[in-house]
Amino acid sequence: MKKKVYIGLASDIINEAHINLFKKANKIGKLTVGLFSDKAVTEYKKLLNLSYEKRYNLISSIKYIDNIIKQNEYDYSKNLNLLKPDFVIHGNKWRGLNGLSIRKKIIQTLKKWNGKLIEVNYDHDADQKNYDIEKNILTPDNRISKLRRLMKSKDIVRVLESHNSLTGLIIEKMAINKKNKLKEFDCMWSSSLTDSATKGKPDNQSVDYSSRIRTLNDMLDVTTKPLIFDADNGGQIEHLSYLVKSLERTGVSSIIMEDKIGLKMNSLFSNQSGAKQDTPNTFAKKIKKVCKIRRSKDFLVIARIESFILGKGLKDALKRAKIYSKAGADAILIHSKEKTPKEIFQFSKMFRKTKYSIPLVAVPSTYSKVYEKDLIKNGFKIVIYANHLLRAAYPAMEFVGKKILQNSRSFEIENKIIPIKKIINLIENE
Repeated sequence: MKKKVYIGLASDIINEAHINLFKKANKIGKLTVGLFSDKAVTEYKKLLNLSYEKRYNLISSIKYIDNIIKQNEYDYSKNLNLLKPDFVIHGNKWRGLNGLSIRKKIIQTLKKWNGKLIEVNYDHDADQKNYDIEKNILTPDNRISKLRRLMKSKDIVRVLESHNSLTGLIIEKMAINKKNKLKEFDCMWSSSLTDSATKGKPDNQSVDYSSRIRTLNDMLDVTTKPLIFDADNGGQIEHLSYLVKSLERTGVSSIIMEDKIGLKMNSLFSNQSGAKQDTPNTFAKKIKKVCKIRRSKDFLVIARIESFILGKGLKDALKRAKIYSKAGADAILIHSKEKTPKEIFQFSKMFRKTKYSIPLVAVPSTYSKVYEKDLIKNGFKIVIYANHLLRAAYPAMEFVGKKILQNSRSFEIENKIIPIKKIINLIENE
């Protein structure tokens, strides 16, 4: 009887080293590949460029592989207990923040039936080739699909504002280890407020879409994570097709439109007396327009409801949410400037009981004490930290400038700022 061999695979590139590994495994016995789902991948590293389905198709024709099953967790235990393989083959370089603990658990699990872990020398040259190829397979279509895939594979998608390429790179590379779990920002937010502010202009759509898309292109050139575009009210419905085509062409994953009309007034201003809300049916026409003209169904349309901002209350917000959902919106951003999430949680409780329920988006700029775990409990799938990098940069730059003026030199602030070499390395490593 043939021995059973298991290999876990979490790659969207198949190189010579992989093929050699499959050959060796096939000579030992019957090879089953546990192909990591998006959920499993995001437990320990960035989402891959190719979806599970595309990766499955990629390896399904390799003759050395006898069977492919989904591995839905970074932890191998469930599949190993199911298959009881005689051998697990893995490279000797264990990736991820808790790779070594996964290795230990594999060995302990295999001991139950006298199975063994075989570790092979890791091919560093192949790894570098993978990195080089990965940068080239990130097509706009692959990038667009990432947000929808993240929403399916994670409890909540964590989004941070990016207003230029450098902040994009910071988001791209930032990750921490918390309780042996990878924590990172999954996505970037292109905010009209922060984009306008960095150009020294008011947040009233004085920065046109052409200018904003140039900023987007710079960010997308040096990053791989998905991006959500803040389109204010989307402009004239007759012009929406051009905006959507430009966003899809660059690889943007989603557009958010708010249901206000007229000259934009930032929603966080206390005085909203001059602001007007569109009629729900008229705004729904914009949603339908985007749904009709988008080339990819993975390009998400998120409708932002301003009823709480304008004092119209829960009933109006729910009415609009149902209409926008029927029109084809993929998610609802329910906006609030209260200091607690009470009103958005009331909205969520009522909306999720309806047949029109779709994923919810929160922007906790004013109710910043809310934890992500509480957003998850209340049905929110995306959280956007909408202006924090810009707010952090301004006081830091002001402080440094004043210190140089006070001391007539820069020596006193050198230990409070990073060496320029760190920024250069951040860019050169791309």
